[in-house]
Amino acid sequence: MMIRCFLAAASVAAVLTASAAQAQDVPRFYFGADLSYVNEMEDCGAVYRVGGQAHDPYAIFAETGHNLVRVRIWNDAEWTDYSDLDDVRETIRRARAEGMQVLLDFHYSDDWADGDKQIVPKAWRPIRDDVPALAQALHDYTLETLRALDAEGLMPETVQVGNETNLEMMGELDWKETRDGIDWPRNAALLNAGIRAVREAGEDSAIKPRIMLHIAQPENTEPWFAAAQDHGVTDYDLIGVSYYRKWSTNDLAGLGATIQRLDAAYDKDVVVVETSYPFTNEGADTSPNLLGPDTLLPQYPATQEGQLKYMTDITQTVIANGGTGVVYWEPAWVSTRCSTRWGRGSNWENATFFDWREGNDLTMAGHWPTAAYRWPADAGGEAAAQ
Repeated sequence: MMIRCFLAAASVAAVLTASAAQAQDVPRFYFGADLSYVNEMEDCGAVYRVGGQAHDPYAIFAETGHNLVRVRIWNDAEWTDYSDLDDVRETIRRARAEGMQVLLDFHYSDDWADGDKQIVPKAWRPIRDDVPALAQALHDYTLETLRALDAEGLMPETVQVGNETNLEMMGELDWKETRDGIDWPRNAALLNAGIRAVREAGEDSAIKPRIMLHIAQPENTEPWFAAAQDHGVTDYDLIGVSYYRKWSTNDLAGLGATIQRLDAAYDKDVVVVETSYPFTNEGADTSPNLLGPDTLLPQYPATQEGQLKYMTDITQTVIANGGTGVVYWEPAWVSTRCSTRWGRGSNWENATFFDWREGNDLTMAGHWPTAAYRWPADAGGEAAAQ
């Protein structure tokens, strides 16, 4: 991975000596962007523009009202040089330099962990069925990672213990067919080990990270969180929900109703921590788009205007139902000369915030945080959320 220096020494010093109170303040609403790909895309030659002029991508997101950057971390992904601790360090430094907070997303896998698969890291496979040993390994890895970041003034404000953990954590690909549901005593031990590690890391830091647990698609959240509570998983601060209409049985109204029930039942902040929508059905490369025409809703065409309307409508839905944030996935995964395992370019370029037909110029939806949202009367009417 190419080593780049984007910040002058004085800027770095200013970031690292910023008051902990500033970094720790909880925004009224999280206007977030998952930028887990952006460092790699820049290394692949991507240029991000606003009004035809090239800009630093982190600055673009900060200047358009985003206040949170989400970034993933894999244990030991030998198939890529990114989403490791060094890559995360760079992301946090650059996000902090632009005044944005960070949500660090532990996948606890060497590859994508999501609602369809949760695969144990290869280093831990020999202890996969030794629950105390596996829980200790998860705890130690989480604690060591956070302490390493904190030593450089890079402690994230929020931490995800697992990514889309609909299935049992750190299992095998076939467990969804070969096991009769989640072994909750095992699952709870792993979740609580990660939670405990985050709390311990915060004890010695000026920043006390908030903890998020994350489930894919709103229809899956309530039974999962009920089971988690029944098995003693309670010490967390936020409920994260992925919402992609392509894979969900809920419309926006259903999403809003679920957020409202979760908020009432658990008294946790609820964040739509992943969502996305295409601005075109066209592609810029040979890598197939994951969000194609089957993604579209009738009231939201695959246009820049449709993408913006989707983002403002989902955000208004979250606000109206007591939610506290929306995070877009992944608005900077543009098409470049580089390849993924699925082809040359990007699988997401039609759903980013940068239109390749206009030289990667910022789409209208890139300004979604600045829309005029209606806020509950007891929260100050239509006052700014940031």
